[in-house]
Amino acid sequence: MTGRDPPAVVIHSLADARRALAPGRPVTLLSGEGAALYAGCGWWQALLRIIRAEFPQVLIADLLDCGGASGQAVAALRIGLRHLVLHPDAPGHERVAVIVAGLGGVLLSERPQALDLADPASHHRLHDWVQARGGPDDRHDPLR
Repeated sequence: MTGRDPPAVVIHSLADARRALAPGRPVTLLSGEGAALYAGCGWWQALLRIIRAEFPQVLIADLLDCGGASGQAVAALRIGLRHLVLHPDAPGHERVAVIVAGLGGVLLSERPQALDLADPASHHRLHDWVQARGGPDDRHDPLR
């Protein structure tokens, strides 16, 4: 990710996503570590569909963490997800990277710095996190 990307917030549920978007500022919704393995790609896709319908005025970028599972990354790509995190040591990482690039997506080898909403203290910091990190030119985010 670049320095111009919306701030990343780790979400674990629809309620977390709503909380992250409530300030009305651009944000990158980042799944929990390895969420593609335990929650599934379809869960992430459905969550994004709901949240984008509820917050159409907010710039929302998204990243699904596939851990070290290249197969899950490919499954995510098959259903239309294009912004993924895949551990660099994952088998087939380079092949997945080529596929993602060909689809115009983004593949990160490590998770960006993020505020994790699983931490109860993060709820008090959320507003400051998204305000301080969101820039005026956020509408040109490549993860959108």
